[in-house]
Amino acid sequence: MSTLRQELQATIDALVQEGKGLLAADESGPTIAKRFKTVGIESTEENRRQWRSLLLGAPGLGEFVSGVILYEETLGQKADDGELLPRLAERQGIVPGIKVDKGKIPLVNAAGDEITQGLDGLAERLEHYKEQGARFAKWRAVYNVSDTLPSRLAIETNAESLACYAAICQEAGVVPIVEPEVLIDGDHSIERCAEVTEAVLHEVFHALHRHGVALELMLLKPSMVLPGKEHAKQASIDEVASSTVRVLGRTVPPVVAGVFFLSGGQTPEQATAHLDAINRTGRRPWPLSFSYARALQEPPLKAWRGQSANVGEARQALLKRARLNGAAARGRYDAADEKKG
Repeated sequence: MSTLRQELQATIDALVQEGKGLLAADESGPTIAKRFKTVGIESTEENRRQWRSLLLGAPGLGEFVSGVILYEETLGQKADDGELLPRLAERQGIVPGIKVDKGKIPLVNAAGDEITQGLDGLAERLEHYKEQGARFAKWRAVYNVSDTLPSRLAIETNAESLACYAAICQEAGVVPIVEPEVLIDGDHSIERCAEVTEAVLHEVFHALHRHGVALELMLLKPSMVLPGKEHAKQASIDEVASSTVRVLGRTVPPVVAGVFFLSGGQTPEQATAHLDAINRTGRRPWPLSFSYARALQEPPLKAWRGQSANVGEARQALLKRARLNGAAARGRYDAADEKKG
């Protein structure tokens, strides 16, 4: 095995551990400002530093979280004692990673569709991120859903970008997380979501193959198969689980190292219950875990509210959600535990 493959495999082994998932703490400036606004916190660099230090410094977080996706700003920030935040994560046994895409813009000649940008200079940026401690990366593509969306152009163009990104990462010795998010905004049915998700994942893996990406040395971060938030008939937990596993089985090669679901607008409780039900469904070839942002961060953010006196309570709220999702990743979640501390 080459040194490069050994490096990638070591990161995969550190990330893919039974009962552990990823903490997504890579919100862009506008996104974290919106999150902070819900609890009356101004989005200053210092407040963002304090918040991410609170998250990464939660004692015992590494028992349930194997990796953290960081925003570029966070790589250079320090905890109160002067320790760099990526080093703080490593000390907890948590692998630091980095969001590398530059956000989405409208896709030209495809009304209603979007494309993710950020490939220019990616190889050089990855070198710098590695020096700062990042061992894996993440790139998100989004797909709006309606009777006509996403267009074939959007499906193909985003797949090409995801595959190009993944190939560049592996060449740099950085494990790529490939994130094709089928959005739950809208009034589409769960059947329409399944149809779109299947088309998206088929195209993504065709593109990954064309670009020579080693599937055993990458991770997939898909959305679950859910009806639109405004659809008249919301699906049961078991319907979501069976639809999600069916689509993955039809599209995701068995060699893929792991599937880490995004929470995508679900409540913390919904995201945990769905993950648990997915893991209770029959035979499947990949580990199925979580890579949650809001579904892990919302309870501790509400507890913290920017007050240093609330740090302990906020960390307990984070650890509770991490513990419950760790159980769900094993198919051992008990909804009664939601009421416990």
